[in-house]
Amino acid sequence: MRFGILGPLRVGGGESTVTAGRDRTVLAMLLLRAGRLVPVDELVDAVWEDHPPATARAQLQTCVSRLRRRFTELGLAPELIVTDPAGYGLRTAPNDLDAEVFNRRVEAARAQVVAGRLAEARTEFRAALALWRGPTLSGIASRSVHRRAQALDEQRLTTLEECVDVELRLGQAAELIEELAESVDRNPLRERLRGQLMLALSSVGRQADALAVYREGRRTYAEELGIEPGAELQKLHQRVLAGDLALAGRPAPPVGAVRSLPRAIGDFIGRQETVARLVKEIEEDGIRIQVVDGMPGSGKTTLAVHVATALADRYPDAQLFIDLHGHSERRPLTTATAVAALLRQLGVPAERVPENLDDRLALWRIELAGRRALVVLDNAASADQVAPLLPNGAQSLVLITSRRRLIGVDEGRPSSLPVLDADEAIELLGRVAGMERIAAEPEAAAEVARRCGHLPLAIRLAGARLAHRPRWRVADLAERLVAGAGPLAELTAGQRSVGQAFALSYAQVSPSAQRLFPLLGLYPPGRFDSRVAAALVDLPLADTQEQLDELVDAHLVEEVQPGRYRLHDLLREYARLLLAGPERQAERHAAVERLLDHHLSVTLAIARTVEAAGSRRNIPERAPGRPDLLAVPVAEGRAWFEENHVALTALVRKAEDEGFHVQCWQLARACWRLNFEGGHLDELIETHTIGLRVAERLGDEAAYATMLNYLSSAYFRLARFPEAISAMEVALTVRRRLGLRDDTLSTLWNLGVSYAANGDHRLGKTKFDEALAMIRGSVDVHALTNLLNNVSYALIAWGRYDESLRLARLHLLAARQAKDDRQTDNAIGHLAMVRHRMGDLGPARRLLRTALYLKRRANNRFGEGEVLNEIGVMERVAGAPERAAALHREALVAMVDSGDRIGQCASRNLLARAMLEQGDAVSALDLHRRVLADASRLAARYEKARALEGIARCVLATDPTTARAHLEQALALFREVESPDRHEVEALLTDLGRRIICESATGAAGWYA
Repeated sequence: MRFGILGPLRVGGGESTVTAGRDRTVLAMLLLRAGRLVPVDELVDAVWEDHPPATARAQLQTCVSRLRRRFTELGLAPELIVTDPAGYGLRTAPNDLDAEVFNRRVEAARAQVVAGRLAEARTEFRAALALWRGPTLSGIASRSVHRRAQALDEQRLTTLEECVDVELRLGQAAELIEELAESVDRNPLRERLRGQLMLALSSVGRQADALAVYREGRRTYAEELGIEPGAELQKLHQRVLAGDLALAGRPAPPVGAVRSLPRAIGDFIGRQETVARLVKEIEEDGIRIQVVDGMPGSGKTTLAVHVATALADRYPDAQLFIDLHGHSERRPLTTATAVAALLRQLGVPAERVPENLDDRLALWRIELAGRRALVVLDNAASADQVAPLLPNGAQSLVLITSRRRLIGVDEGRPSSLPVLDADEAIELLGRVAGMERIAAEPEAAAEVARRCGHLPLAIRLAGARLAHRPRWRVADLAERLVAGAGPLAELTAGQRSVGQAFALSYAQVSPSAQRLFPLLGLYPPGRFDSRVAAALVDLPLADTQEQLDELVDAHLVEEVQPGRYRLHDLLREYARLLLAGPERQAERHAAVERLLDHHLSVTLAIARTVEAAGSRRNIPERAPGRPDLLAVPVAEGRAWFEENHVALTALVRKAEDEGFHVQCWQLARACWRLNFEGGHLDELIETHTIGLRVAERLGDEAAYATMLNYLSSAYFRLARFPEAISAMEVALTVRRRLGLRDDTLSTLWNLGVSYAANGDHRLGKTKFDEALAMIRGSVDVHALTNLLNNVSYALIAWGRYDESLRLARLHLLAARQAKDDRQTDNAIGHLAMVRHRMGDLGPARRLLRTALYLKRRANNRFGEGEVLNEIGVMERVAGAPERAAALHREALVAMVDSGDRIGQCASRNLLARAMLEQGDAVSALDLHRRVLADASRLAARYEKARALEGIARCVLATDPTTARAHLEQALALFREVESPDRHEVEALLTDLGRRIICESATGAAGWYA
């Protein structure tokens, strides 16, 4: 295959790719629609999104020219890219593109299923799935590419589900459990996968685990979507409860005999998949050299001995083991010493071992010739150390372990050993410290395992400490790992310690890598890229990359995906200790400052691209310390922020702790819009609360007011309106006193919409009027668009549609004049909503469709949910409650993503109304009651009133008295907030009163007669 999009972009059939960002986006778009023309406008939109330059078409031609040159370099015909007046296309042969091969394989598999040939279908399905190297076109940040790539990722999941169905029918449930568990963890809302995991678990007799999977799913659906699992999953749950799916488990395979190998430990835990893969590669694929590498303490030697023991019967002539001391307090064994020791293990007398190295190696090969021998070369220092020791015979097996990646071992099949998973770590702790003791304190045991980073050596040492201190609770050890001298001081037993294991590896990397490693410990837990490392160490990017590669090879740093790195928790603690001495404090302080400067510079640059013109004016100006490191992360934009938002929050905390107060509040401000629109409201509140503290310490009143203003936005989205109003009133007072006209304006219109959302439309109007008075006569079109945006929205909620329509039209004109895409999108959305409320359905429908497209293009999840709900109401009123319910469910997901609590209440209320009109009064009633509880807790009067009205509609036919009571409560609330919904409730109450009178009259007449 010459092109690969099922993972990172690949060109030319190997690992080659295209590196220029725009060229990658263009090629990705052409490959996503291979064989078809892609219009120029679509390519321009994909490359530049909302801000195409005037020279976009000319630059696009340059991109295509560069791609053709790159094709020539890779041996591809440049004519594969087709130029047409309408756009560009890419011609591919049947086997050129992995996505097309994937589709053909899937179709072949489905045909085999139809024909009843399940084994052949499984082979085709697995061949198709094996083509995937990761998420489609990962690493390309374009929204257009991402939208189309999502469709392919969805096809992969569907194919996996179909493949699992076949494999379950073939009786392969046990082999599927781990893969299904990982897939469900990554896709928790996917019911079919969850059902398949339940079926697999039940099929091997693990009914309790299957039921736990269902309970977890039910909790997730309730918390995330507010709904119950689907009918099929519920039926499967009943079958599991009834025991219909249980099968007897298979007996464990026998363990091979141990001969001259070290004793295999009796508490070997986990690694089943790795062991099974290694054994399969040796037994079935004929691999004769296996190289196991991993970080210090990851259990490489234990694994190698376990595999060797399992295979010992296949190598009855000799089973040898030698510690090469590649990473120990002793010097690594020389080749001469190592081969002499191996010859002695084979029984060669000392007097027969030659003095000359070449003669020793010749004798070694002669002794192994014809033998079925297994050799474990443990703790290797380098490929050069082990290469002379490799036997020639095809009947021998060599298992090599090392803390370094041994790239130069010919024919070696590498395996990097990760840490244990959480359950395996807890089980290992129990095996060492005592299972009953661990079972009695499960939460503390999980905390100990987590503090040990799930590293086998650390777990064993922690367990040994518990075993030798029977009076300790597990919680006592967990507390000591958090407090006291730190985890590395606690994780020692005799001559063994985790810190010592790390020190041996650290001592063997180059001085430049030794300088970088401790600085990496300053970065918060999580992934970082080479630019972060370059900023920390203050070296050119290319030099830093070389040092990172060296640390990765030494397993002191993990490369979790191409270009993304992280430190194990205990290695981070070790790095911290290396910088703890007073002689390194100046170095540490300077590195923290560079770290903050890099992230602040990137985030400020991205903020200027995503924020509206009005709010961009108070984004701090700052000259970056390393401008050479900014281009890539700034180009990634939102994608970079989403990947790093947890670290950015931690860096705000670090800035406060380290005394970088200006950087602290500025970083909080730079992250505001991205946190707000991304639904990261907890992070927004935390960062701005910290920013508020440091601004007060600095005595910077303007910064203090800025933090209050943006802190209130999170309170608003969480429906904490009184807190939002209180914060903004203080900000307003400060900004007026400082004479900050623009900031005063923004606070006034934010206050206006907050008062309106809290049901006080008249007080909100006074704030809007005050802002309008300040703007009147001004040429500040950006301020006008912001004000009109908030006023028109508030008037819709107030039911003053004529005024709202007039202002929304003015808003649209002003936004276009200001060339503000965000405000243009908002204006179209408001126009659509008000036209719908006024009954202009044709124009409203067209505007709503446009608004939905614009909100999605801008990644505005709240706005998307709002428009989906509006369209859903239109569909329900038009007599299509099924379509309405689907739209409201989609809106609910968007509102959950945005973090907007009121939006979630609104979506659930509207979903319940649609469900009621589908005839499902029971589910609708449950959903309205949930909203009633949520809205009451939030003091959200409007949604509480809608929930009360909804409950009344659900019981109207069966319990008119209860319905009337709920309607009266709803009416009182609607009147409090001056909502136009009160008119519909008044009409309902009038009709209900007439009905009750008629029923009473009919009953009385019957009695009299």
